[in-house]
Amino acid sequence: MTEQHEQRTPSHEFERGTDGPKVIVVGVDGSDSSLRAAAYAGGLARRQHALLAVVYVQPVLAAGAALGAPVAETTDEIAEDLIQQIREAAERVKGIFEVRWEFHTFRGDPYNGLVTAADELKADAVVVGASEQAGHRIIGSVAVRLVKAGRWPVTVVP
Repeated sequence: MTEQHEQRTPSHEFERGTDGPKVIVVGVDGSDSSLRAAAYAGGLARRQHALLAVVYVQPVLAAGAALGAPVAETTDEIAEDLIQQIREAAERVKGIFEVRWEFHTFRGDPYNGLVTAADELKADAVVVGASEQAGHRIIGSVAVRLVKAGRWPVTVVP
């Protein structure tokens, strides 16, 4: 007599081909650390066959704070410049590395903008550059606040 054993796959095992992130959000603002974060996230996206969602959060100032300066135009120009830089970088590696990417702009402060982006884009991971502002050591950087939110794995690139 032979015994029959039912083979059951434990629920904690990953199914081949479906593990890993599908959408990686990276915050860019034109700073050196954010551009390094974009390069790092691009490598992750390529290796994981994930979509790279490049996000620029346009700052919103109170009506009187701008003192008549064309802030919206300036932030739009920054967004256009970032798109151009990303396109040029993607063109340089075309044929060597294929990365699916999209560019998104959101308005608001960087933390809330990235939270909104990660939620709306159904991010599996968020990548940001380390803050280059001294005051963030005291009040906390966007990266620290994202980690504390505890909603996605967050990678901080120096």
